[in-house]
Amino acid sequence: MRVIENALTDRGSKYAVSGGACASAEDAKAFLKALVRRKKFAKATHNTWAVILPDGTPLKGDDGEAGAGMVILRMLEREGITGEVVVVTRWFGGTKLGGDRFRRVQDAVRVWLDAR
Repeated sequence: MRVIENALTDRGSKYAVSGGACASAEDAKAFLKALVRRKKFAKATHNTWAVILPDGTPLKGDDGEAGAGMVILRMLEREGITGEVVVVTRWFGGTKLGGDRFRRVQDAVRVWLDAR
């Protein structure tokens, strides 16, 4: 598991991005469970995630940030990445970001991809 805690900020909202190996839906659940064992991540507003399993099955979770999982999934598809789950964590900073929230999710995934 790799965690980049201070990936970016926008209008008070803070973002982290995490990723790791994932071969099944059970692995994805276990990864998320391990991440939220960290008190800081358990208190996050959203832990959105996506993975393309090695067999090509796409999985995603929005955790209340509607559409964010699909943003992550599309980026993984474009990069041809399978077998790695990516989680974008957001701590809400008090200002709604509107459509910019999707750009910040993309920016966070880009930070993770660049650090691979």
